[in-house]
Amino acid sequence: MSNIIAIVGRPNVGKSTLFNRLIQRREAIVDSVSGVTRDRHYGKGDWNGKEFSVIDTGGYMLGSDDVFESEIDHQVELAIDEADIILFMVDVDSGITSMDSEISNLLRKVDKPVFLVVNKVDNSSRINDVNEFYSLGLKELYPIASSNGFGTGELLDGVVKLFKDENEVLDDVPRFAVVGRPNAGKSSFINALIGEKRNIVTEIPGTTRDSVNTRYNRFGFEFDLVDTAGIRKKSKVKENLEFYSVMRSVRAIENSDVCIILFDISRGFDTQVKNIFWLCERNKKGIVLIANKWDLIEKNTNTTKQYESIINKEIEPFTDINIIFVSTLNKQRIHKSIETAVKVFYGRSKKIKTRKLNDTLLPIIAKYPPPAIKGKYVKIKYITQLPSAHPQFAFFCNLPQYVKEPYKRFLENKIRENFDFTGIPVTIFMRKK
Repeated sequence: MSNIIAIVGRPNVGKSTLFNRLIQRREAIVDSVSGVTRDRHYGKGDWNGKEFSVIDTGGYMLGSDDVFESEIDHQVELAIDEADIILFMVDVDSGITSMDSEISNLLRKVDKPVFLVVNKVDNSSRINDVNEFYSLGLKELYPIASSNGFGTGELLDGVVKLFKDENEVLDDVPRFAVVGRPNAGKSSFINALIGEKRNIVTEIPGTTRDSVNTRYNRFGFEFDLVDTAGIRKKSKVKENLEFYSVMRSVRAIENSDVCIILFDISRGFDTQVKNIFWLCERNKKGIVLIANKWDLIEKNTNTTKQYESIINKEIEPFTDINIIFVSTLNKQRIHKSIETAVKVFYGRSKKIKTRKLNDTLLPIIAKYPPPAIKGKYVKIKYITQLPSAHPQFAFFCNLPQYVKEPYKRFLENKIRENFDFTGIPVTIFMRKK
């Protein structure tokens, strides 16, 4: 579970440049998640071994100041609501603008750490110009140049000191996040899990205002279930609603072990659902796909296989996923959904003994070795599973740089065939022997 940093500010102060610099520390993937966000970016990074997520909130440049002020109010309030730490970015070139003052008025009222980041301080003569920004009334002020990295180290040092201790929130109880589009039947699914015996539910304080973290002890399982609002299609919602749902879903995914992605099978496995799927995969969470409203589909003998084939084509190459066809209205296969999620949870932390790994995979590799490149032959000598929260495997060989992605996928497939990591992202590393 990592901390979430939101970068807020008016347009053209360098927010995206700072965002790119923060996440490139670890060469993390930047998701311009089409459909999930519009002109928003979500990425992961770390500083001195501490992980964090970054949201670039974008900026507005609308026709009049009045319209701008109402929209920026929404934007900043939503970032304040969801983030752990806020970076308020201004531009030393233009000095304090009315937009900057409006945002700072909002930020001074909140009980969250706010760092005032003065950008474009790219030479010593501009250091003195930073002083005027103290009049915004924010204590933590950092001059930086996001284009060349000046001052970003000091900024991150200050930020990571305030991170929550991850060990405080971890326990052995599975955490399942139910994510998906609105009107897919998530509320019906959760109500079917709760049942009529309301005493099995105990409220646990959630991390956000609208995400409900509930402890369940049912079906012989105990788990925490995080209910989130749906991620809406970008053309269907106002800017602030879209941003809010993205932030909330990012938070739910970050805080979960297994993501239950629930979608309306009558609408198909559309782009929105696919974006949510890859967001979960890149966070290396366990995944269960729940195709709801199965009762609305006309069926024949091969209907299930046909739908599975369509979905697998959309999520290639990660097709080793449980797809469960349910009807929350009829409570059909609800129990199986939870059984599967619990199985994925325990599979995600499964450790394979090194001897068993080598005895199983080395004969396969000997039979199907990596293809030679430029006359160089790769020889894989040894395999071990790394001590991490999700399955990661190191293959030690003489020439790791010559092992390409297709062969890594081959190795991953052989691991899946022999050790059952269905619904669990697997990472392959090639290391020098």
